[in-house]
Formats: sequence, C-alpha cells, structure tokens
Amino acid sequence: MNTTTHPFHERRSRMIESGAWNDNTITHYLDQALTSVPDRTAIVSYRVEQDERTALSYRELDRIATRIAAGLAAMGVQKGEVVSCQLPNGWQITALHLACVRIGAILNPLMPIFRERELRFMLRHAESRVLVIPQLFRGFDYAAMIAGLRTDLPDLAEVLVIGGKGECSFEQRLLETSWEAQTDVDKLFAERRLGGDDPVQLLYTSGTTGEPKGVLHSSNTLFANARPYSERLHLSADDRVLMASPMAHQTGFLYGLMMPIYLQTTAVLQDIWNVDFALKVIAAEQPAFTMASTPFLADLVEAADRHPGALDSLKIFVAAGAPIPGALVEKAAAVMKTRIISAWGMTENGAVTMTRPEDDASVASHSDGTPLPWMEVRVVDPDGRPLPAGMEGQLMVRGASLFIGYLKRPELYNVDADGWFPTGDLARIDGRGYIRITGRSKDVIVRGGENIPVIEVENLLYKHPAIASVALVGCPDDRLGERLCAYITLHPDYETLTLNEVVDYLLEQQISKTYLPEYVEVLTSMPQTPSGKIQKFKLREQASRLCLAPARRSHPREHS
Repeated sequence: MNTTTHPFHERRSRMIESGAWNDNTITHYLDQALTSVPDRTAIVSYRVEQDERTALSYRELDRIATRIAAGLAAMGVQKGEVVSCQLPNGWQITALHLACVRIGAILNPLMPIFRERELRFMLRHAESRVLVIPQLFRGFDYAAMIAGLRTDLPDLAEVLVIGGKGECSFEQRLLETSWEAQTDVDKLFAERRLGGDDPVQLLYTSGTTGEPKGVLHSSNTLFANARPYSERLHLSADDRVLMASPMAHQTGFLYGLMMPIYLQTTAVLQDIWNVDFALKVIAAEQPAFTMASTPFLADLVEAADRHPGALDSLKIFVAAGAPIPGALVEKAAAVMKTRIISAWGMTENGAVTMTRPEDDASVASHSDGTPLPWMEVRVVDPDGRPLPAGMEGQLMVRGASLFIGYLKRPELYNVDADGWFPTGDLARIDGRGYIRITGRSKDVIVRGGENIPVIEVENLLYKHPAIASVALVGCPDDRLGERLCAYITLHPDYETLTLNEVVDYLLEQQISKTYLPEYVEVLTSMPQTPSGKIQKFKLREQASRLCLAPARRSHPREHS
C-alpha cells in the first residue's frame, strides 16, 4: 500500500470547496453566541463529591476566558506552545481551550487517571509550558505527584493548581488578577489569531499497545466533525448537552465542549460518573442529548425504574466504544423515551459513522451506522484492494475530520496518496453503506485455520443474564494456532459462571461449535484504557501464560 503523505494543499482545496472546512475557530462561534444569546447559560458544571453546581452564562464564560488568555500570555505562553491540563470535567477545561485559541496556544487535555509514568512521557513529549491540575480529586493529591516530577520536565514553567494556595493557585494567579486590564487584549488576540488549519488540540491516544501517540487536530478538522454530527442528530440551540464522558477524551471534548458552543446551547458537565447523581442532574437540567460508552447506558437503563420520569428530556443517547447488545437496546426502549444511536470513531477522526434517528430502533444493536457527511469509509483486503459488500476486511477512512498528524512522529501518519487512513479495525459494509465493526486487526483469533467472529460471540455472551462485560482473546496452541478464552465480569447478583454453563448457553443460541470458548475466567473488573475500552493486550498476556489441556477435535466441554 502506498503510504506517501497526502499533499495538504490538495486536501485543503477539496475541503474548502465542499464546505467541510470554513476556517472558523471556536472563538468565532463564541463571538456569535455573545451577539445572539449573551445571557444564556453556557455551562452548568457539577462536582459530584461536593454536590456542587456552578453555572456560567456566555457573557461570563467570555470574561473568564479573556482573563485567562491574557494571564497565560503574561506568563510567557507563546503562539504554538502547549498548555496541558489534567482535570475532571468542569467549566475550567472549556475556559482554558477558549483562552488557548485566543492566544494561539494548543490545549492538551490529559486523563485524570494518568499517573507518573504516563505524565512524564506526555508532558516531556509535548514540551508543555503550563500544566493545570486539581489539588485533590477522588482523594488523590495531584499537586504532590507533579511536584515529584518537576525535575524531569524542563519545559514546564508553570503548574497552576485549582484549589491550591499561594503562587501555584489557579484562582489567585489567573482569576483574581485583572490581566485583561494590564494589556491591550484586542491587539494581543489579533496578533495571535489562528487560522483554521493551525493545531488547537493535542490528545494522546490511550492505546492498547505501545507508546502513546500525540494526535493533533485543527479547528477545521474538529468542526468538520461537530457540525455534521449535530445535523445528523437534528440538534439545535434548544437541545441541552449532558457530558459525563471525560472531556480529556475526544467524545467529551468534541461533543461536550465544542458542539454546545457551536449550537449556542448549554453544556451540562458531570465530573464523576454516578448514575443516581446523573439522574438527578438530568431531571434538574433537562438535557436532550448525551454520548457515552455502553456501560453508562446500561446504568441508566437499570436505574430508570427508581426515578420515574427523570429521563424524559433525553431524546438522544449516542453509544460508542463497543457494540451495543441488542438486549440492552430492547430494554432501553421499554423504560426510556430516548433514541439509542450507535457510532464508531477514534481520536484521530471523532465519530466517523453513526446510525440515524430515523432508523428502526433495532439497527443500533447490529450496525455502527453510515459515514457522516464529508467522510468516507471502505473495507479492503491485506493488499489494499476494496472488498465487495458483506466481506470482512480492514477498515479505511478518509475525509474532512481526519487529523493533521502525530506530534513529532510524521513517519506514523500512515495516510496514503489518496488520503486513506488505516484505522486498525476490521469491518464489513452492507449494501446500504452501513458498517459493522467486527474486531481489531490485531485482535483476530484464528483457530485451526478458521477466523472466529469475536464481536458476534461477545454480543451473544452479553445477552447472558449473569454477564456484565466480556472480552474474548486467543491463547497460543501448538496444534491449532490459537484457542479461544473468555474473560468476563458478572452482575452483582451472580457469584460465578462456569465454562460448561457458557458453552451450554452458546449452543442454545445455535452458534457453531468452532466458535465456542475453551476457557472461562471470571474477573472482578476488566483492564481498561482511560476512555473505557477493554485492554485486550493485557488479557492476551494473561492468556499466554495459561496451560490448557491439549486441544482435541471434540466438544470443548470434554476437555474443560
């Protein structure tokens, strides 16, 4: 496959001509909101542990962002430099991004669960100039952690602590000083003005293997996603957005920070996922939309009966990150008025495909949707040749929301001469253009020469009443190449589940015996990435140490 970097000027010409790129930054859309609805609530920010609510109008958000921007510039932040923040969901992330765009800096949100090893690499790699952290979050002392890392971070000039004291205090250094009165902000912002193609966001892929990669996006690539995304879902200024998914992940950033400002609506942010607290927030704030991983949806469905009517405002729930079990979609339809939407995407693109609100409700459980406007997908064989409908192959993507590169790693920007990017996912496309993710290219399990349809078997297991989550991985085998291992977690009412019970259940579903697992282990929790994806590489490492009985051609129950 040709991996020559696609000439940017050709891409830009096509994107501008199509209307996908318009060179507008987020401050352009903020200025529009200030003209149209300055006193509308822009952000409602909830801190779960403190049971605290903070609300800011667009006028107040603009004032705070202007002050922070002038303050960061006074601290020496230059155009093109990186400002990092390791924060839970809250208004501060939105204000920081607006401030960074105003002075031409790049915001780098980092997941709150990162610790010394991840931060040492990411902050050094990004050459972060400023880092904003909480003093404490969920009982962890972030200030103490960063203090222990400072000698390893020569570029880090300032650490600002929300809730801190003295010179390190975010509030004292940035909010309590009238920085905007000490400089000509109009001149400053004009000098630092960014174009649509300048980088504004740096997100590190949590990844499942290898060194994290710093994904760079511009205003053009980000809004080329947020705009058609909101249009497909028919969202407007009347539709408040609930975001409990981390804003340090592309889902939270695009649809909890950027999209609400574009729509001139209200973002309702929650810093810790707690389903009962979320139901209280939904009842109070009346959001119409949210996006999260499937476990969030499962929690809401389970809790709906305890809070009659609390979810009535929520008309759209977009689930991504893993296939949605059909049983969950059916249960959601019975207890919620919400339309469940299935989506597929990645940090490098945002959401690429989604089902439609007009689709039959069942579609979300067996499809990941069709491409958004200005995006294309195709499925190819190992040699890069497009495959016909219904055949599984490697999923490729190209279009307007494709990222602009990996920081300091141009050799990894594996976009071919025609603009196609390999996603690492396996998929098939049906005759109507709907895709279905069938696995990861690195997750393929081949037993005795037969490819095992991992996603399909996992979906069947998700329907088992005892199983809360499941992941299938391969275990090396001298004769068959690989054997199938199932790692599961259970719902609270169940204590155990045996291999025999799993096999009997799958046979009742009339699945091929070729696809039956030969090992089952119940875990208390799954290893996960910061964005909530199961880290199958850790489970593969665990499975590689198993000493299973010699594989035979008979029913797995005979050698369980």
